[in-house]
Amino acid sequence: MDAKEFTRLSAKALAHIDTALGEIDADGLDVQLAGDVLTVGFADGARFVINAHSAARQIWMAAGTTAWHFDHEDGRWVARRTGDELMQTVAKVVGAKLGTRVAV
Repeated sequence: MDAKEFTRLSAKALAHIDTALGEIDADGLDVQLAGDVLTVGFADGARFVINAHSAARQIWMAAGTTAWHFDHEDGRWVARRTGDELMQTVAKVVGAKLGTRVAV
């Protein structure tokens, strides 16, 4: 994938996550997208970070003590090491942190 395509696809994914999480009505949830970095903040001060890493052509995510590197494959962002899919992983970790079901 060339740089232009990566930028387009990663920006689309980050914008989707920003919109989906931004629609959640939860006290203390703060979602901020600045360029290619999306920060999800919680009332207890915890922060999850999702960013486009252009040099690796991956989307990276750090949540708590766990990190993922997602590659674009067949229209989805997948972590090769674990097989986790980006949107499902975001929904799972944010939902677990909030104590509620989250859809992304």
